[in-house]
Amino acid sequence: MNLRFSGLGLFLALCVISWPARSQSVPASPPAAPLTLAQVLDIARSKNPSLLSTEQHVDATKAAEITAGLRQNPNFTVSGADITLPASNPASPYSYSANLTRLFERGQKRRWRLDVAHSTTDVTRSQYNDQVRQTILQVKNAFTNMLIAKGALHIAQDNLDGYRKTVDLSQARLNAGDISKTDFERIDLQLAEFESDYDNAKLDVTQASDSLQLLMGIQKSDPAFDITGTVLPPDFNITLAQIEQDALSARPDYLAARQSVTLADANVKLADAEGTTDPTIGGEYERTATYNSAGFQVAIPLRIFDRNQGEKERTRFEAQSARFAEIAARNQVLSDVDQAWSAYDSASDIAKRYNSHYVDEARRVRDNIEFSYRHGSTTLLDYLDALRDYRQVNLDSLTANQQVWLSIHQLSFAAATEIVP
Repeated sequence: MNLRFSGLGLFLALCVISWPARSQSVPASPPAAPLTLAQVLDIARSKNPSLLSTEQHVDATKAAEITAGLRQNPNFTVSGADITLPASNPASPYSYSANLTRLFERGQKRRWRLDVAHSTTDVTRSQYNDQVRQTILQVKNAFTNMLIAKGALHIAQDNLDGYRKTVDLSQARLNAGDISKTDFERIDLQLAEFESDYDNAKLDVTQASDSLQLLMGIQKSDPAFDITGTVLPPDFNITLAQIEQDALSARPDYLAARQSVTLADANVKLADAEGTTDPTIGGEYERTATYNSAGFQVAIPLRIFDRNQGEKERTRFEAQSARFAEIAARNQVLSDVDQAWSAYDSASDIAKRYNSHYVDEARRVRDNIEFSYRHGSTTLLDYLDALRDYRQVNLDSLTANQQVWLSIHQLSFAAATEIVP
């Protein structure tokens, strides 16, 4: 009776001790939902440190417009002489003077300085937009690479699971005496290749995830990070001529080249204005003893030697250089679009062949030979060849789809326009 009471007391004590721990347990938070490409791009635009740094540089450049618009400050001078002597001393009476002068700019220098500052800000902003365009391309490529890596991991998992069933079946046939131990070991040895494929595919997913999170501005990679999307290439109705026109109107680097011409012309006008003469005009009041007097002064520099000839010549050459650079940028835009279109056209043809024919055919061949092998109607080598063909065709199909997506991203990058909505 005492033993049963002690056991019951021990049980109740354990329940009391363990009850707070169970009541205070916090359920695990559910994993975050996989992100779409649009969500990933939004995060990258707002958190990528390189973009944030360049954006601050645009603001700093715009602040220079304030300095360019400032007018010349006047100068005010007060002086006194012999102020410790009595005013009745005729030999050296005390005196006070106040002088106010100001430089007056000619040739509309302030106007052209403002034009130069505004044009510089426009060019800097377009360069920032071009960096945004490049970052978006990197994010899209990293997103696609992670999707493809996940697809390859799924294929490796399916192959591994399917082959493990074959190994289990072969083990049962070995136990039943249907196959020799050597045949079973040959089958079992092939499992190492499928396991290696799975491990490599898993590593590729991790590395692709880290690369994408780095571009998104995430400081430390999250192992639970996931994305969602389709690996099948989309269809879109747009012509090469339309893409070329979109590129010429939207490419920020080409816009920066055109704005550089405006900036160069403003520098030419500013250099001409800097060659003009700026007079300094001042007024003066003086009190000596009991006498008051006023006067004025005008100072005009004689620009006999320095009339800003060097800057005038330099800015004109720079303006001509900017015009040639604009032509080169325009040609580069058209070349980029044409090359990206050719790459998309070629990759699309290859992907269509795999998606419409080869993948399904490889699956049927694998399933038929696997059924035949399990029923003893075909050899092990034929079955292993069918597995390898199925694995390789699926990987080739993934690679083909990947190239289509990458070429679409490149085409959107070349046109600075979203080809796929």
